[in-house]
Amino acid sequence: MTSQIRRIAICTGGGDAPGLNAVIRSVVIAAANRGWECYGIRDGFNGILFSERYADGGVFRLTRERVRGIGHLGGTMLGTTNKGNPLHFPTRMPDGSTREIDRSNEILEFFAKKEFDALVSVGGDGSLTIADALHKKGLRVVGVPKTIDNDLDKTVTTFGFDTAVEFATECLDRLHSTAESHQRVMVVEVMGRYAGWIALHSGIAGNAHSILMPEIPFDLDKVVEQIRARDADGRMYSVVLVAEGAVPKNGHQELLEQAGVGHAERLGGIGEQVAKELQERTGKEARVVVLGHLLRGGSPTSFDRLAAMRFGAAAVRALDLGMSGVMVALAFPNVNYVPLEEVAGRMKGVPMDSDTLQTARDLGICLGD
Repeated sequence: MTSQIRRIAICTGGGDAPGLNAVIRSVVIAAANRGWECYGIRDGFNGILFSERYADGGVFRLTRERVRGIGHLGGTMLGTTNKGNPLHFPTRMPDGSTREIDRSNEILEFFAKKEFDALVSVGGDGSLTIADALHKKGLRVVGVPKTIDNDLDKTVTTFGFDTAVEFATECLDRLHSTAESHQRVMVVEVMGRYAGWIALHSGIAGNAHSILMPEIPFDLDKVVEQIRARDADGRMYSVVLVAEGAVPKNGHQELLEQAGVGHAERLGGIGEQVAKELQERTGKEARVVVLGHLLRGGSPTSFDRLAAMRFGAAAVRALDLGMSGVMVALAFPNVNYVPLEEVAGRMKGVPMDSDTLQTARDLGICLGD
C-alpha cells in the first residue's frame, strides 16, 4: 500500500485518559508537516452515526492553531463515549424491542463521502477491535493504545497509566497519616476491571499493607491475619488497596450494573464489601475510599505526555510508510507496530512471575493468597 494521503481523521473512544489531547496534537502536527489535512470525529464514532445532531456535522478540521496548548490538558477535545459501538449498535426495532446491529458500513461510506484517506483510532480493547474490523473491510487504519488500566496486550505500557498510578500513590500517602491517627483500617478501591496493574504499582509505591487484584482470588483471612499481626507489633493501622475487579476465593465480582444491550457490565462495590467484613472480623473501624474516575482526570505526567506524543507521531509515520491494520506499541526504548488482529479482544493481566509482583511479596505485602 502506497502513501497517497491527503486527509486523515482521528477519533477517541472508550473512557477518557490523561494524554489523549497530547496524542491529538501530535497527530495533527505530524500530519501538517507532511502536507496532510486532519479532521476530528466527535464523541467516538457518534460524530458519524449521529452527524445530524452536531452543528458542524460531527466532524471538524484540526489545524495547528486548533491544537495549540492542549498537550498538557486532561480529557479529550474530541469527546469520547463508552457507548455507540458501530459493530453492535443498539437500535430500536419496529416492535419496540432493542437489538444490536452492525452499522460499520456507514463509517466506510462516510469516509468515502468526505474523502478521508485513513483513520487514527485512539482507544482501548473495544476501540481497537472496531478498528481491526474496519481495516478488514478496507479502511486504512492505525490504532493508538489508550487505557489507564494498562491492560492492552503487545505494548509495555499505555499512556494514562502512569498518571493514574501517580495520583493513586499520592492518595495513599495522605491516607496513611489519617489512618494512623485514628488507628483505622483504610480500604482504597481503584480502577482495574480485569487487571491489577494500577493496584499493584500504586500499592507498592504508596506502601499499602495489602493489595487485592483480579489476577489473584483473595482469601480475606490472610488480610485479617496481617492486620492482627500489625496490631500486635504496635502498628495499629492498616491500608488495604483493592482493584474494582478483585474477586474473593469462591466468590464473584461485585457489579454495579449488569451488561445490557449497548453497554458492558459496570464493576464496583468490592471496596465497601471488604471494609465491612474487615471491620466485623477485626473489631477495628474500617473506612472505604473509592478513587474511581478521579484516576482518569487531570493533566498527564511527563511520562504519559511523552508516550502520547510518541504514539501520535508514530501513527502518522506508519500511514506515511503505507501501513494499515497496525497498532503502535511501546517496546522500550522504541515504538514499534503490531497487527491489530493480535491486539483486538486481548487483554494483559499482571503475570504471576512478574518482578513487580515478586517485589510486593519480598516487601511483605499481603496479596490475599
